[in-house]
Amino acid sequence: MADLDFSGKNVLVVGGSSGIGNGIAHAFRARGAKVYVWGTRPSAKDYDGVKGSDLKGLEYAQVNVSEQAAVEAWQPPFEKLDVLVLAQGIVLYKRAEFEMSGFRKVVEVNLNSLMTCSGKFRDMLAKAKGALIIISSTAGFHATKGNPAYGASKAGAVGLTRTLGEAWAPDGIRVNGVAPGFVETKITEVTFSNPKRREATLQAIPSGRFGTPEDIAGATLFLASPLSSYIYGQTLIVDGGLILS
Repeated sequence: MADLDFSGKNVLVVGGSSGIGNGIAHAFRARGAKVYVWGTRPSAKDYDGVKGSDLKGLEYAQVNVSEQAAVEAWQPPFEKLDVLVLAQGIVLYKRAEFEMSGFRKVVEVNLNSLMTCSGKFRDMLAKAKGALIIISSTAGFHATKGNPAYGASKAGAVGLTRTLGEAWAPDGIRVNGVAPGFVETKITEVTFSNPKRREATLQAIPSGRFGTPEDIAGATLFLASPLSSYIYGQTLIVDGGLILS
């Protein structure tokens, strides 16, 4: 389908070194885009053998998004940016997010860095009449009992998507988001590694299956394409029906 052809387009996926972000990066690459990804390790080779990570065909750079100066100092190897996907995210367990040090650490990555990255590439996106897509979580729509920072940061991401969607529409930038449900990644390992917890979670999903990075990638491609040209500031929930009840 021509509307999903990204040939000649530049795409940057922050957090594209593994997991959902990596799946999104390869979906754009498979449709002709030149795809750049940011990760936390020194080089692409440092991801060799890492589950959920495949950097073949992607342009990799190490950028610590929790440090504003590192984001602002990065020199883009492109002059225009058609699509920016913000898929970075962390979570802390064992009640670490109830301590302010842990709370701040999570919010810095999951929320504050979204604004830092968005601001850095705003002019490039405006020049290309491009798309900004924020990957949040269904945690932004319900309580997360053991993870106050994760839940608050994802709710904030949904709110930021709405606000930037309105604020940047006159500049020709379409801002939208995707809220994944349960997808097996490093962040959800605590659920997937526990058989009882895994089964209980699966029973709560009406579709009867967990999500995949490809499921999230499909929604992201749609929101970056002309097929969604009249959609602004919305977060598309992709969760197999998890939060319907």
